[in-house]
Amino acid sequence: MTTRRRAREVVLQVLYEDDMNPTRDRMLSKQFIENRMLRNKPLIAFGEELLAGVRTRRNEIDSLVGQYAANWSVKRMSTIDRNVIRLATYEMVFGKVPGRVVINEAIELAKRYGHVNSGSFVNGILDKILRETSKKDSGSKIESTPAESTPTPSSQAVTDSREPDQAESTTSSIA
Repeated sequence: MTTRRRAREVVLQVLYEDDMNPTRDRMLSKQFIENRMLRNKPLIAFGEELLAGVRTRRNEIDSLVGQYAANWSVKRMSTIDRNVIRLATYEMVFGKVPGRVVINEAIELAKRYGHVNSGSFVNGILDKILRETSKKDSGSKIESTPAESTPTPSSQAVTDSREPDQAESTTSSIA
């Protein structure tokens, strides 16, 4: 089954390719997304929307990321981390997906494709962006806890000290 998470993975791959080979034919990206999404029209549309949005607003996104990436320039970040952050920033600032969902998806992408510390790095920057853009949007301080400290179903099952069947029931009640 193909999911929105898979669409994000495919878009991340295309953004990585854009960074590595900026002169590549853009039509290849469209074909790549269509093939990887198994011709699932809603997911193709979602992936193409994300890709077009990040490409169109790349300078704006990089400027925003640069404001919140303490002691890091966007160019100095690893290619994977940079593009995970770009993708998530686009979704948080210009998309309709809740910010916490975007951050959790970005952390999973960073953990899967990035360095061992990529999840924490991505979380730190995206959490700052979410807090600051939410303040600007609502005009008040939001109450938030860092996404990394919020237990997720997968981390709950791993860190839970109870028997596996009890941890599993806890995981299903969280989901």
